[in-house]
Amino acid sequence: MAELAADVVIAGGGPVGLFLAGLLLQEGVTVKVLEQRTSRNQHTRAIGIHPPALQALSRIGVVPALVREGVRIREGVALSRGRTVGTMAFGTVSANFPFVLALPQFRTEQILADRVLALDPNALVRGATVTGLTDDGAGVTVAFESPDHPSLAPARATAALLVAADGARSRLRGALGVAAARRTYQDHYLMGDFDDDSGLGEKAALFLEQQGIVESFPLPGGIRRWVVRLDCPAGSATATDLAGLVGRRTGIVPDPATTSMLSAFSVSSAIAGRTVAGRVILLGDAAHEISPIGGQGMNLGWLDAEALAPLVLEALPGGPADSHFSDFERARRRAAVRARRQAEINMALGRPLPAPLLRIRTAALGTAASIPAVNRWAAMRFTMQ
Repeated sequence: MAELAADVVIAGGGPVGLFLAGLLLQEGVTVKVLEQRTSRNQHTRAIGIHPPALQALSRIGVVPALVREGVRIREGVALSRGRTVGTMAFGTVSANFPFVLALPQFRTEQILADRVLALDPNALVRGATVTGLTDDGAGVTVAFESPDHPSLAPARATAALLVAADGARSRLRGALGVAAARRTYQDHYLMGDFDDDSGLGEKAALFLEQQGIVESFPLPGGIRRWVVRLDCPAGSATATDLAGLVGRRTGIVPDPATTSMLSAFSVSSAIAGRTVAGRVILLGDAAHEISPIGGQGMNLGWLDAEALAPLVLEALPGGPADSHFSDFERARRRAAVRARRQAEINMALGRPLPAPLLRIRTAALGTAASIPAVNRWAAMRFTMQ
């Protein structure tokens, strides 16, 4: 049996696991990242990087590359029935990063992976599916399969600590017997990326319409994402269906022939009952799944990793891990609850309303947006400050 050894094993080589790996490798910690995928998903997926996350990511030197490739969204605009209701500027929310950065997740992951591999060319093991773990109180042994690397099959990795960053459907969370409190919502969405002929430039746009919200964000390469709120699951909807919905609600009709991504999702959230179990720590979506509306999930995971890294350094000499991470667990749970609440507010603002109530809501939002202090407060909440 092949065996890998490291100070820390990270299960999951997505953006959160890779960032934590970079933070630890810079401090001289040996790390193995076990990633099930052999290649990266080329869909754009999570696209928004908020200022606090950019500040955190700057600690491993990847921000210049991210900013160079991404679109800097400095302003959001709210529209209803063809007129501008209000604008939200992000210039005052952060001295270093006065914008939300839009970049496809696969490029973000690649830039993070490049940094990890520059620190340790052997840190990332792709095609590794974790099948079990043993925590003896002094260390963790992780069993995994790696069909693409016969020399490693069957295989195991030993470490002082295991970080489970294996996503919302975390196998390791289940293996640990950790329950997650789940909420489901009445909100369903259809989204797609199209060539951008909207005339909106580098602005984010929220169309507050009677049939439900339409959200739109610029992406690199002259692409724009459109997200439409629905009353029921989208089923087998096509790019033509999405373009038609956008056109009927906003007056802007994306060209379905240019679509480069189409996805439908129904919204739920989940927060794990605990994030520390012996010498195993749940991180990112494995610890808390947040609605994609508002773009908080990936950013929240990065902030988790930033908070976790110095505690890992303290815990590595040995001894019970729980004593090092109890404050971390409480603080990050509070952050997840706040993020879920904000996502619920975002979704509520986007639901259909009868015309009279829509006019009242729109007028209230317009009034709030015209008050500088309120506008800045809302911008800070939106950007996770």
